[in-house]
Amino acid sequence: MALTKNIKLLIEYDGTNYCGWQRQNNGESIQQKIEEAIENVTGVFSKVIGSSRTDAGVHAKGFVCNFFTENSIPPNNFKRALNAFLPEDIVVVESKEVDKEFHSRYNSIGKRYVYTVVNGSNRPAIERNYVYYFNKTLDIERMRKASKYFLGTHDFSAFKKQGSSVKTSVRTIKELTIDKDGKYIRFSITGDGFLYNMVRIIVGTLLDVGVSKFNPEDIEKIITSKNRANAGKSVPACGLILEEVFY
Repeated sequence: MALTKNIKLLIEYDGTNYCGWQRQNNGESIQQKIEEAIENVTGVFSKVIGSSRTDAGVHAKGFVCNFFTENSIPPNNFKRALNAFLPEDIVVVESKEVDKEFHSRYNSIGKRYVYTVVNGSNRPAIERNYVYYFNKTLDIERMRKASKYFLGTHDFSAFKKQGSSVKTSVRTIKELTIDKDGKYIRFSITGDGFLYNMVRIIVGTLLDVGVSKFNPEDIEKIITSKNRANAGKSVPACGLILEEVFY
């Protein structure tokens, strides 16, 4: 009798043409493509458990998912087998067998996202699906000062999309850095978990600080208010990449 194996996949994908990770009725998802590839390889449908529910247009370099199978293919060979059936914008970077109890989402202890802004006079053409073009002059030091207020454990209700339902809006941000390299400004945010649109709203609010719409110390008041209307806008999904999931 075949033994059930728990296979962990490390995935890289370009989210431009997808409705996000999770299966939806309104378009193709990353999850759907992975599950179709597994079925093509094994002949059996296997539900894939994802580490995060990335939104439409969001990309990933280190997305983690897992599935159970009784197929005899060596775990390390699933990488090559699945890639033969996946589109060019989704790639399995690694496949391996893990403990039966491993769960991509529930066992995660944190994630790191990177958001990239192009700040200059010319909007990008080639990079348009991977960055957010922002043409106003930004004060980086003001934004860095403001970023310190996000660190630690807070109720981030003011930084989640209105209408999203979660048991708690309390999250811990362990690191938030802002790096400038020429016209590129990269926001790297590491935390134990993130609310719906949380990273994109944080970046939008920091950009407002950068153009003096908010003062750095206003961030503390916005967090305390727990009111979404007091924070900045949510920047577009295209500039966001899930860099790494921690276990």
